[in-house]
Amino acid sequence: MPAPVSNRSSSQVVTRELHAWIAQQKAQGLSHDTVLQAMLYAGWEHQVATEALTSAPPPAVPVPWPELAPTSMRLDGGDRWIELTTVMREPDILVFENLLNDDECQGLIDAAQSRLQRSLTVSMETGGEEVHKDRTSDGMFFTRGENALVHKIEERIAKLLDWPIENGEGLQVVRYRPGAEYKPHYDYFDPAEPGTPAILERGGQRVATVIMYLQEPEQGGATVFTDVRLQVLPKRGHAVFFSYSQPHPCSHSLHGGMPVLAGEKWIATKWLREGVFS
Repeated sequence: MPAPVSNRSSSQVVTRELHAWIAQQKAQGLSHDTVLQAMLYAGWEHQVATEALTSAPPPAVPVPWPELAPTSMRLDGGDRWIELTTVMREPDILVFENLLNDDECQGLIDAAQSRLQRSLTVSMETGGEEVHKDRTSDGMFFTRGENALVHKIEERIAKLLDWPIENGEGLQVVRYRPGAEYKPHYDYFDPAEPGTPAILERGGQRVATVIMYLQEPEQGGATVFTDVRLQVLPKRGHAVFFSYSQPHPCSHSLHGGMPVLAGEKWIATKWLREGVFS
């Protein structure tokens, strides 16, 4: 199939349709140079073709997503039924009403309390971790299956989303005090960053996130999806799930934690990977 091309070379622009065509060619196994030559033959200027190839998102990969019944808003979590309150597609976002009960929320808080430290972010330069000014919270990680409560929650998420439990990172618990926030960011690892290859050795890309609300603040602290102008309020026991099949802004998975204005917000986050996380 010939590459899409504008009628006038002086007005050539990189479009979603062109990116889709590039993704289709790469999915068929064509190399970067082969696709570039096809675009040049079709009339694309070299600079524009190169920009399009460089900025094109990678092919989509399978992501977690539950089987939704057309007549029910309840999902099987294995040991309990989970209420579904919000469904959005493109981007894929779900809000669960009772993923955790009060005892489970408090149990995670109690187990995490003495192990909290300033929250870190993944360094895209080195593949390690670092303190970042955009994230002003305290947190800790449980190892996968570290205790009975953590294991039960991990099993519930795996059943709910039909995604292997071994493809999940360890559960992270985070506390946001008044003024703390996490500015909008992506959870995937940017393929263009030098530290990404080392990160991907431990299970491939992140493909989905589950944010569970353990304690709601008195004011503020909503999870905001900036591309689609959606805010999810931090209600205890509720959770928001979102997936991103491509590590690219086209996933519309840009999100953040708005500042807590009063009280404390506690959350537990579960990141899911393409493959087995080790």
